Amino acid sequence: MSRSTLVVAAVALVLAAGALVLQLALPSGGDGSNKAEIVALRNDVNALQRSGSASGGLKIAYLNAEDAFTVFTSAVSSLRQKAVDKRNEIVKLQGDFMQGTISKDQYQRRLNELNVQLIEAQLDIDVGTIDRMIASDGFADLRADLQKLRDAAQPVVEEVKNLVATAKLGVIDAVEFQSRLSQVQSAFQQFDTLLTQAATLKIQQAATKIAMQKGYDLVIPTKNVIVYANQSALTDITEAVKTEIANYL
Repeated sequence: MSRSTLVVAAVALVLAAGALVLQLALPSGGDGSNKAEIVALRNDVNALQRSGSASGGLKIAYLNAEDAFTVFTSAVSSLRQKAVDKRNEIVKLQGDFMQGTISKDQYQRRLNELNVQLIEAQLDIDVGTIDRMIASDGFADLRADLQKLRDAAQPVVEEVKNLVATAKLGVIDAVEFQSRLSQVQSAFQQFDTLLTQAATLKIQQAATKIAMQKGYDLVIPTKNVIVYANQSALTDITEAVKTEIANYL
């Protein structure tokens, strides 16, 4: 096993351990659709309805969290375009190979190069996002944890750069290349998950702030929870939450 492979494996363990720590403070990445959560939500709604009837009415709002999350992706839109371009290059390369315009060896060598460049582009998106978070006063409460995550991800960034250079030369053993590629993909996914959790926490904080300002008794997510909604009785606070998140960045 090469030194770089050991580095990536060690970073993956660090990120995995970090996930366990952050999950104690950050929300779950699940979609909130399991039976226990729905039953608990119904109980909360029933309790609020009873109290609302006694106090003159219940104010309920809803939030499209996926739409709210686009504020983070839009903040690094220029970096995202590079990842889109790499995916398009992969599709074109596959088409060229199917049409027989390139040899199998040429196809595999170029595919290896594009696959690792795609990871590099995706990693650039996350690094760009976390750097903006760290620099923003809106993320001051998470800055220390975000900086630790950024530092832990740096060896992955370096390994990806090394792998890109290696893929261009095309001199690496195929088995070793796939092993290193798999490890950086795994480390990237862990990094991306933790960053998403931090962003999700900020969405929740923004929604709570808006709800308290507007006097809402309950804010519910739209995904996999609402079967029917009387639009005249519910208020969509998604845009207000997006504006609040934009202020954080």
